[in-house]
Amino acid sequence: MRKEQIKQIVNLLTKEYGSREWQHAEEPIAVLVQTILSQNTSDRNSHRAFASLMATFGKWEEVADASTVQIADAIRLGGLAEVKARYIKQTLQEIEHRRGEFKLEFLKQLQREEAREWLMQLPGVGMKTASCVLLFSLGLPALPVDTHVSRVARRLGLLDSKTSIDRAHTILESIVPKNEVYRLHVLLIELGRKVCKAQRPQCDKCPLNKICPSYAVFSKPA
Repeated sequence: MRKEQIKQIVNLLTKEYGSREWQHAEEPIAVLVQTILSQNTSDRNSHRAFASLMATFGKWEEVADASTVQIADAIRLGGLAEVKARYIKQTLQEIEHRRGEFKLEFLKQLQREEAREWLMQLPGVGMKTASCVLLFSLGLPALPVDTHVSRVARRLGLLDSKTSIDRAHTILESIVPKNEVYRLHVLLIELGRKVCKAQRPQCDKCPLNKICPSYAVFSKPA
């Protein structure tokens, strides 16, 4: 039943927003650092912080050797600079210690769960961050559950209101066909940003309102 629902959701959102095919992002370490920088800030600010980090140091070796103060100064635009600087430095040092180089392409040869577990052993890397690296950089069927995906999935009845974020990853990956993971992820984010907002969702404009169990709740007159 849920898998049929997923198929219907993907078809309706594709009709509304167009097809979304996987495109190779940057190298895995770049995606990892970008995802750390994206926590609790806007995409614009995290992109600016990453650009500043690269302009300041240029190579991952130099970032790993820099002090946390130097890294924090370079990523100040992204917010929470001291905390993120510490995670970035520790993560890069751990990767070098475990692999002897600043490369994570070997993860593509592992099973999804094994690759994600390897990443989650790094400082500051949780389920969502690890899933972002696997999906966007390596094309593995890991479905990152951010605030938009979580909110929309709960309103659609794919997740229970009490489901934890980590558990949400497991549930969604168990019902979403592997070849639809990327497409569903980006489409749900687009829907969440444009229509299914946290406050005042625009249900009358939603392409899923005919199949969404929350439509009757949010469309009631005040």
